[in-house]
Formats: sequence, C-alpha cells, structure tokens
Amino acid sequence: MKKILKIIGIVLLVIVLLFIIAPFLFKGSIEKMVHKEINKNLNATVAWEDLSLNLFGGFPDAQLNLKNLSIINNAPFKGDTLVISEKIALNLGIWQLFSIGKKPLQINEFSVQNALVNIKIDSAGNANYDIFKESSPSEIPADSTNGGLVFDLQHYKISNSKINYLDEKTQTFLRVKELNHEGTGDFSVENSTLKTTSKALVSLQIEETEYLSEIPLELVADLKMDFENQKYSFLENELLVNQLPLTFEGFVKVKETNNEVDLSFKTPSSNFKNFLAVIPQEYSKNIENVETSGDFIVNGSIQGIVDEQHIPKLDISVKSENAAFKYPNLPKKVKNISIDAQLLNETGLAKDTYLTIDLLTFQIDEDTFTAHGTLKNLMENMLVNMTATGTMNLANLEKAYPLELEQDLNGILKADLTAQFDMLSLEKEYYQNIKTNGTASITNFTYNSPEIPNQVNISKANLNFNTSTIELKTLEANSGRTDAKISGNLVNLVGFLFADQDLKGNFNLNSNTFDINDFMVAQTENTSDEKSNSETPPTKTGEEAIKIPSFLDVTLNFNADQVFYDNLVLKNMKGKLILKDETATLQNVTSSIFNGGIALNGNVSTKTKIPTFQMALDLSNIDISESFAGLELLQNIAPIAKALQGSLNTDIKLSGNLNNNLTPILQSITGDALASILTAEVDPEKMPLLSKLNQKLDFLNLDLLNVHDLQTVLSFKDGKVAIQPFDFKVKGIDVKVSGTHSFDNSMNYNVVLDLPAKYLGSKLGGLLTKLSDEDIEKMDVEVPIGLSGTFTDPQIQLNMEQAVKTLTQQIIANQKENIKGQATDKIKDIIGGIKNPKDSISAPKDSPSHPTKIKNVAEEILGGLFGNKKKDTTGTKKP
Repeated sequence: MKKILKIIGIVLLVIVLLFIIAPFLFKGSIEKMVHKEINKNLNATVAWEDLSLNLFGGFPDAQLNLKNLSIINNAPFKGDTLVISEKIALNLGIWQLFSIGKKPLQINEFSVQNALVNIKIDSAGNANYDIFKESSPSEIPADSTNGGLVFDLQHYKISNSKINYLDEKTQTFLRVKELNHEGTGDFSVENSTLKTTSKALVSLQIEETEYLSEIPLELVADLKMDFENQKYSFLENELLVNQLPLTFEGFVKVKETNNEVDLSFKTPSSNFKNFLAVIPQEYSKNIENVETSGDFIVNGSIQGIVDEQHIPKLDISVKSENAAFKYPNLPKKVKNISIDAQLLNETGLAKDTYLTIDLLTFQIDEDTFTAHGTLKNLMENMLVNMTATGTMNLANLEKAYPLELEQDLNGILKADLTAQFDMLSLEKEYYQNIKTNGTASITNFTYNSPEIPNQVNISKANLNFNTSTIELKTLEANSGRTDAKISGNLVNLVGFLFADQDLKGNFNLNSNTFDINDFMVAQTENTSDEKSNSETPPTKTGEEAIKIPSFLDVTLNFNADQVFYDNLVLKNMKGKLILKDETATLQNVTSSIFNGGIALNGNVSTKTKIPTFQMALDLSNIDISESFAGLELLQNIAPIAKALQGSLNTDIKLSGNLNNNLTPILQSITGDALASILTAEVDPEKMPLLSKLNQKLDFLNLDLLNVHDLQTVLSFKDGKVAIQPFDFKVKGIDVKVSGTHSFDNSMNYNVVLDLPAKYLGSKLGGLLTKLSDEDIEKMDVEVPIGLSGTFTDPQIQLNMEQAVKTLTQQIIANQKENIKGQATDKIKDIIGGIKNPKDSISAPKDSPSHPTKIKNVAEEILGGLFGNKKKDTTGTKKP
C-alpha cells in the first residue's frame, strides 16, 4: 500500500512539475505557430507586447494570453489602426499542447478586454477589415496534420470595448461605447442556439445630423444559428432602447452578393410609459413613479435585400391617443397627447425613405400646441414641410416636466407657422427656395444668467415669416437702467437651425439709455504671475477667454441718446457694429464726450488664439483733464497731460493684442498719434515732474504757463511711447523736447532751453551791467535738462553752473569785441584829423593834430589794449 501511495505521489509531483514548466516548454512553439498562422491568414501588421501560457487560469483548459495586441492595416489604409486590445485570452485543451505542429489547436473559448475596433469604408468602397487572404488556413479541418488554429467555440466574451464604424460614401458614423457582450453556444455543429447578452451606449451620425447620442441599449437574445445556410433567426429576445422595451421576430441571412433581412418588432405593452422611456434617462428621470394614462404603441417591419444599391423596406409606426402623464413632484399635468407618425420606404431605395407626422399635439392647462407635416427623401436631399400652431405659457413646461434648466422659462409664446424647404437649398443658400409663412410672438419674457448682472426683460417681441426672410417687427427690452427697441430682418434662421450655417441679419437698435455695465460681470481675479502688459496673455485661471461667436454674421445700426461705459458718458452715440467671422467691426461711430466729439473706426477679432484689435480714434476739442481722467489709454500715452487744463484735438491709430477679457496688452501696442493742444494752463502741483522742475527753474514759474497751438507726433512700439522733437515758447524761452517713456511710466527725455541772459542776472554778479540793453536782449545760452526716473518720482539732471560759465565766457568775449571796436574808432578819428603833415607840425602844441599830442593818445590807446602803460616812480604820468 505504501508503494502505491508513493507511486501516486510521484505521478502527481510529475504532473504538477509538468504544469509548472509546460508554459516555458510550449511558449516558443506556440508563439512561432501563431506568427505563422497570422502571416498566412492576414494581410496586416500584427504585434503584441507579450504572449503567455497559463495552465491553471482556465483549468481543465490551457489559457493563451496576448497582451496589448494591435492590428495595423496595410495599403490602401496603410498605418491605420484596425484593432487594439489590452488583453485577449484563448482557451484550448491542455493535451493539445503535446501535438503542436501536428494538429490544429482547437479554440473553444475566448475573451477580449478593453478593445478598440475602428471599421472604415472609404469613398471607393474599400473596407479596412478586408484583411484576410484568399486561401485561408483557418479552413483546414481539425484532423489535418499541418497544425494551425481552428475555432470550435462554446463561449466568448467582450468586455468594456469600443467600436467605431465610418462609411465615407454615405457619411455614416456609428459609435459604440462601453460594449459588454457575451455569447454561449456550440460553433462546432451546423445548427445550434446562441444565447447572448449585450449592453452598450450607441451614437449615430449621418452627414451633419446626429440622430442618436450615447443611447443606452440592452439586448437579451437567443439566436438560432444555421451555419450551413448562413441564416440567423431571432428566438426569445427583448431589446431596451433607453427604457423602451421591444421584442423581435425574424431572421438575417448572409448571401454571397447581399444580405437578406426579414424582421418585425413591437412594444410588448401599450402603456404610455413606453413613450417616456424613449427619452434619454437623464431627462425622463424616474418614470416608474410617473402617473400615465392612454397608450403608446410602436410596430415595425424591416424587410428586403441589403447591398450597395438597396436598403430594406421599412414600415415603422408610432401611435398614441388621448394620453397623459404627471410627475409626482410637479404641479402640472400634460394631457390630451396624440401622436400619429410613420416611417416608410416601399421601394428599397434609400432616397424613397420618408417620415409622416399626421398629428402631434399636447395640452398643459388651457394651452394647446399642435404640429404636423412630412420629411421626405431622408437619405438624400431631405424635403421638409411642417406646420406648427398654438399658445404656450413657457413657465408651465418645467412645472409639468423635469427639465432642470439653468434659466427659468417664462412668458407667453404664440405661433402659427408653416415652413417648406429642402436641405440642398439651405446648404447652397438658395433662399428663394425656402418658404416660411406665419407669425410668432413672445410677451413678458425674462432672462437671468450668471453671465450678466441684471435680469433681461422682453416686454414684447413680434416676428413675421415671409418667404425666406424673417422680419423682427419689434423687440422691446430693458435690463438695469438700459432700454432698447430693436427691429430688423433675419435672412436664414432656418439655415441656422437645420444646416449649421451662420446666423445672418440686419438690425436697428434705438435706446434712450444704454449702460454697458448692465451686461458685464466682475472678472475672476487672476492669480497668475503674468502682468497685463506682458507680451503673451495671462495664463488661464479657470476663466475662459471671451469669444465673439463664429456663427454670427450680423449688422447692427445703433442710435443711443446716452451710453454709459465704466465711468464714461457718451451722448448722441451713432454708428454701425458688424459681427462676422469672429470679428466685431465698428464703423463710423460718433459721439459727444468730454465736452467735445469722438469718431471711432476699428475692429476686435477673437479668431486667433490671442485676440487682436485695430482702432482709429479722432478726438476733437475735448477737455484735457476730463479725457485723461476717464481714458486709461490716454493716461499711458501722455501722463504729463494730467497737469493740463484746457482742450485738445488728437488722431490716434493703434493695433495690438488683447488679454482674455479683451483689454489691451500694452507691450504689444503699435501705432502713432498726432496731438494738438488748442489751449491749456498748467497746474504743476498735479504732476511731481512739473512741480520739481518749477523748483529747480525758479525763473520759469510754471504756475503762470499757458500753452497755445502746440502740436506733437507720437509713436508706440514695444511698450514705449516715442515723441518726435517739437518746440514751443515759455515766457520768451525757446523749449525743445524729445525722448521716450514706457507704459510703466519710466521715462528718458531731453529738454533744451534757449535761455536769455536776463534770466541768469542774479547768478552773474555785475557782468550784465557791462552790456548794453541791446546786447542783453541778443544774448542767450542753451540749458540742457535730462529727465529720467518715473513721472511720479522724477530724476532731473540740470547743470546751471555750466550754463553760467558758458554765459560768462560769452559776456567777456562780447566785451573784448566792444573794446576792439572802440580802439579802432579812436584811431580812425585821429588819423582822419591829420590832413597834412606840415599842418600838424605847424599846429599849436595844445592842438589835437600836433605831433606830440598824437603820440600821447596813441600810447594811451595801445597801453589800454595791451595793459603795459608805464608809471614813473613819483606817481606822476610821463609826458
């Protein structure tokens, strides 16, 4: 007995050791065989990160695991990813491992986790999933001695996967997310039953229209599989679309040249709750607690051939009569609901698919709304013919249905409309083919939003629908202290609503008072390190940049008696605002402001990542102190004007970048300005720079300074303002100014005074007394002044000592010239008095013409010039 137990123990040990080392023994052979099979079967590049063999995970089967498998297409979809999967597990009998290379490995179970499948059919009809080679080794029978893989499935499972299907020719895009599908059946026999369960979120888009958006689907279905005839029939099943239950009957048959479909479906009950179940769950909420009456029935059939030219014939009807529902926590009831709609295709050609809505009506309180019409040619150029009439108190909608809107609905809507159009005319903007007739109005509508500080009240708005144009006859609204009356035309409201086109229109706005602040909220504080005058916009701190809507193509002519903006008041404001291509353009805007006038042209664009602007301002005869107190831009351009009291004209042209809140980035501004000061007085106490100059130049007395007809040209670049050299006079003093300052108020200016000598008399001692009045008036000196620092903390470089020294040298030089002139005049007089030498000799000794007298005078003059007059030792002059 001990020997038997010992033998059994050894056998078990060998088996365990075999199970442990088998994955290492067979891994290389299996991986080589899988590579070989793929190369023979598939025209694609297949790779995986790791292949492993597990003998315990699926015991009594062995489990072959492929980690991070990818299948990449070859031409004509070269480089496209067909499949990528985090894990694929294949189960096969353990004992098959000992016959690798001799017999095919039979796969009886597989599972896929976290896979993505991208199916694509291009405009030429090529499919990216067509990767199998013509002679497929997978067809080798199980008793073949050539090895390989065959699938005799009993069970399969797909977990948390995605499928994308794109048909470029029909512009159909199907997306399946969160797919979990499982099937159990025997694929090794010709006829068997496959039991399946499926869950997924499905989205469907055809061209630009999204018909389904992540609609939850659940299907529990038994399928009869006839592999010999490629026919798959529905047995017991139930499909949930959202929460709408449907049951199926029929089959799908795969043929060589086409597929045959014969399916019918219906709702298993007629309860009106089925209608609420169609609505996405996030909107329909807990329909199990909703009180309902009446019926809701869906019946449909899909029959016919599916190939490149045909679709199945369709007959799907939806009906409901005298139904009602009421949510338990809401006060209002929706009643008298009737629906009669049918989707038909009787030819099997896609273009002949159409939807008929014979009746759609409902009532809340005493308000009734009714619609009917047809949608034809659904798959090609859809033809729309719809009529809607009724009255609705909008406030009752959320009292009857759980909308959970951010904005409370209110106001009375009345409509009587008919619309006829085709989608091609919308796309091509053939508005003459679009026919709309009727009227619509809304009264006592209010709107609240966190994006605006005040409630918007629309007392009335009336629309007339005439052919392709919708006329806004009148819209009267107010918000805060703003009032507005708007009228105009919408050119393509239907195109905007149905064809994703720009909203086009022309409007006129008249207002007694328009306060911009009524529509602006305080900006979230920016905690980034970037400043507003940096070269790039500040980093976002949870606040999105203001964007001009791209879908607007609107012109607004406005006229307002007074417009309030921040601390500014603009009167009699007129002009034109054009919103197009994410750009707001102002044209011929005029207004009275700062006791003068303003004309404005320019634009703001948010089309690029960094918003930009261009602006031309013409300010005429405006009050200097008011304008510089109200406009921050002028404060940055000319800070010194803060000390001026008077009026000016200026033309300013600017361009640059904007921050997210559409304020200028000062470092980016470029442009120029021409400023003309008509008349101004100076108050040095309002500007530290002038006050400090007043102290240093005590002879100027800037308190009494008047400026008239002063012109200068400025330019802006790289955050600096450059002033072209200009000059003016102050109390007879010529002043020349040039230099730059930056928008952070640092400055670098040069000022040169042509200073008359009379202003430096006290610094020259008695030197000026040696000059004649005429010479004093002619004599001046340049006094250079350097200005640096900031306008609030100026640094003044002034060297008056040098100016005094220069002027002293000028006076001395002037005196020497005068003395030389005097000497020359005296000599000329003497020489002129000598008519004849003989007359001089014979002249009396006291006569000026006597030779002795002439000698004495000459000695006196020369001695005075050269400073060498001699004196005798007794202190008496020599004769």
